[in-house]
Amino acid sequence: MIKENQKALNILLVLIDVFVISISLLCSLWLRFKTTLFGPLGGHLGFQSYLLFLVLAVIPVYLILYFAFGLYKPRRTYKNIFSEATQIIKVNIIAFFVLVSILFIINQPNFSRIMLFLLAVIATFLGIIERFSIRSTLMKMRKNNRNLKHILIVGDNDLAFTFARRIRDNPYLGFVVSGFVGRSDHVGLEMEGSRIIASFKDIDKILEKNRYDRVVLAIPLKYYYKINELVESCEKVGIKAEIIPDYIRYFPAQPSVDMIEDIPIINIRYVPLDDEFNKFLKYASDYIIAIIAIIITSPIMLVTAIAIKLTSRGPIIFKQERMGYNGKTFMMYKFRSMKVQDPSEEKSEWTTKDDPRKTRVGDLIRRTSIDELPQFFNVLKGDMSVVGPRPERPYFVEQFKETIPKYMVKHQVKPGLTGWAQIHGCRGDTSIKKRIEYDIEYVENWHMGLDLAIMIKTALKKNPNAY
Repeated sequence: MIKENQKALNILLVLIDVFVISISLLCSLWLRFKTTLFGPLGGHLGFQSYLLFLVLAVIPVYLILYFAFGLYKPRRTYKNIFSEATQIIKVNIIAFFVLVSILFIINQPNFSRIMLFLLAVIATFLGIIERFSIRSTLMKMRKNNRNLKHILIVGDNDLAFTFARRIRDNPYLGFVVSGFVGRSDHVGLEMEGSRIIASFKDIDKILEKNRYDRVVLAIPLKYYYKINELVESCEKVGIKAEIIPDYIRYFPAQPSVDMIEDIPIINIRYVPLDDEFNKFLKYASDYIIAIIAIIITSPIMLVTAIAIKLTSRGPIIFKQERMGYNGKTFMMYKFRSMKVQDPSEEKSEWTTKDDPRKTRVGDLIRRTSIDELPQFFNVLKGDMSVVGPRPERPYFVEQFKETIPKYMVKHQVKPGLTGWAQIHGCRGDTSIKKRIEYDIEYVENWHMGLDLAIMIKTALKKNPNAY
């Protein structure tokens, strides 16, 4: 029944997507030809030509890209819309260039390229709203015990029980654990709201008598020799077995699999920003935001520079070596907020709350984070990003990488002016271990929506550890 529901949902999604794309095209036509917002009109085609292009090119291109980017795959296990929104953005960027290329190939100079750009923008906006509405409705249905999938868990160990607990604690998934298969002396016991209904030797009978949507194998490593037998039992009744590896603790938040010939290799550390498209989005947004930020904050930076020069001796800009992307060092810029120090002391001295080295102006600009504004020039140079783990001095990196587990993972992305750790209060003289946990969470779960949320929270939230 669930499979039939999924097919029906996919058909419905395709129809709704066609409707949304059509509405987006009509809106873009109205904005381009019925308003004066986008300049005067030159030669252009009639409405029938745009309608024909919609049917023959726009809708097919969009649907092909939606399928290619996995937008019709089940997303029951996705907790938020951000991953799907990112895919919709990608689809519209690629669709714009594909449609422009088609117009070039068929030599159609009078077709409005501005209209296609508007189509991409509007289709992105409406597409995200559409998917958010649908996913929210489905999640609400599942929380109300509708459209549920029934799971049989093969295993009666901590791994199996932890998985069952996750299912029970997250009703938005729409899963129900119908029971466990375990050792014969455990049959009848109740764990995490479900019973151990059969022993391993009775699994064939259980699968034949009941219809499960998913069978999940969660057995200890020492029993892995039984996996082939268990998989065959599932396949006899037409159910695909799924495996939770006993070594899951080594996995990242979003594991990925590479293939060398026919041998799968699990990547222990998945970094979304290794993807070239994601890297391009990040770079483009950094560059644009940095330019805008420099223009907006230039009066503040000018006043700060004058104040530093008038109140203390020494340079206006403080340069300090920091470790960045892939362990490469760079010179990070800040407004000087402390008295000029001996270079050897500056490399190894940690800033404290009532640091006597701070100047009068320095205390103010550190509390308000104005001292960090010159780092937008680091962003333009490509040494830093607007959002990312904060860069540290090489002296401390050498210490931390020996004492803090996974410390060097943060260097797999560019460092940032602000980050996931900073908006959670991990700034200044705070726990390095906790900071790294947030940094790794950011590295493994990056998406543009997360960057936007961090920037907004940074602007609105006052950090008590900024000193």
